[in-house]
Amino acid sequence: MTYYERRVEYYETDKMGVVWHGNYLRWFEEARTFQMRSLGLSYKDMEDMGIMMPVISVDCKYKRGAQYGEIAIVEAKTVFFNGIKMRFEYIVRDKATGDIFVTGSSDHCFVDNDFRPMNLKKTHNKLYNDILKWIDEGN
Repeated sequence: MTYYERRVEYYETDKMGVVWHGNYLRWFEEARTFQMRSLGLSYKDMEDMGIMMPVISVDCKYKRGAQYGEIAIVEAKTVFFNGIKMRFEYIVRDKATGDIFVTGSSDHCFVDNDFRPMNLKKTHNKLYNDILKWIDEGN
């Protein structure tokens, strides 16, 4: 599991004074890319290898709205990977209280530069095995 910390910025809030709901999906992406970098692989590195990882579904359940100035901890964990698809789960908490702001998940697939599906086990076996090892170690 990866822990990504961020402060709630004023521009992320709405008229009600809480984070606008769509911003949590941005936070998921920030945590996911942070997690991938912890593996030693950025999205740029993947794109340079001819691999893209589009979102194919996303889910977000709202518990309590984060407010300006609070510190959020985004927990990201890879829970599924088969070389063709990958699933991440997220918990966003208030750093001060541990209260949960939101929980969610995102599903991704691997495609080439022409958006044709690809299987990393066949096309990028070393990367496939590195990701499996990283997941086994608790990512």
